[in-house]
Amino acid sequence: MILDNISVNVNKGEFFFLLGPSGCGKTTLLRTIAGLVSHETGNITLNGKLIQKLPAHKRDVNTVFQNYALFPHMNVRDNVGFGLKMKKKSTSEIGETVDEMLHLVGLDAFHNRFPAQLSGGQMQRVALARALANKPSLLLLDEPLGALDVKLRKQMQNELRRIQQEVGITFICVTHDQEEALSVGDRIGVMSNGKLEQVGKAEELYNDPVSKFVCDFLGESNFIEIEHADRSTGFTTVLTKSTPIKIRSSRIHVEKPNFVGIRPEHISLSESGISMQQDNNWIRAIVTDLRFSGPFFEVFTVTEWGLPIVSRIPSAHSAPSIQRGKEVYLTWQPEHVILLN
Repeated sequence: MILDNISVNVNKGEFFFLLGPSGCGKTTLLRTIAGLVSHETGNITLNGKLIQKLPAHKRDVNTVFQNYALFPHMNVRDNVGFGLKMKKKSTSEIGETVDEMLHLVGLDAFHNRFPAQLSGGQMQRVALARALANKPSLLLLDEPLGALDVKLRKQMQNELRRIQQEVGITFICVTHDQEEALSVGDRIGVMSNGKLEQVGKAEELYNDPVSKFVCDFLGESNFIEIEHADRSTGFTTVLTKSTPIKIRSSRIHVEKPNFVGIRPEHISLSESGISMQQDNNWIRAIVTDLRFSGPFFEVFTVTEWGLPIVSRIPSAHSAPSIQRGKEVYLTWQPEHVILLN
């Protein structure tokens, strides 16, 4: 993957995520920072110093890989202390640092075990402790939770966040898991085809995406193609299939939009138009399917001009009265419409 004109500043002590689909270049960027992949142009600075000409072992950077890369013939204690031993640290310093790291990751009682005797989550903690033992200025994590099951992954997300805050080291983490990036990261860089599409805090990216790709990748959205835009009122009105859709002017961040996006959770359903407020957007549609997903019902509909739209309504304790085949009104507020390229 060729990286295309990427420029980003990661703050000291920040938990920064590189998020994107497989093959978008996020791991290539991470390995370039680590010195494992060479690059022809551009600079990489760490703590104000250029490091792109330094070999990987001389950069103040450590990496945690998805496969953990633990030495199977070494116990936990020796694995964690390996980097310190290679740096010829004293036995007492190695012992103190290893004890500190094992306590940090909650593995004090596992120091004599070998990797084959550990669970996936425990091996991940050992790999993290080993990387942190050298006290690098920057820790890179390449899909560190990718091999874990869903429940354990959630637990380890919380642990990663706790550990990062305790040690105060800058973390850059690669993932394709949007929930992981949104819930753990201080900021996120969304990547596509070797480019950084957008960088910002989770709520900024979710509520004000700059492109259809970012909006679609972070969460779910309904997209409607724009035919014409009119900005002559306090609203901007766009025409889609000759249906006007109002957008609050304060939400407009795109000069020449091609689509509007509406998140499923922002769409309300009504079996009559009586409750619709004058300024709200609305479309008639037919319910084609309902799916229970825990706290929500996902309601699948098709509009009168053939566009599929998904909405989410709270499941509460019983199924909604809306059934397949019913005609409904889909309504949403102008401030919940996102203009997109």
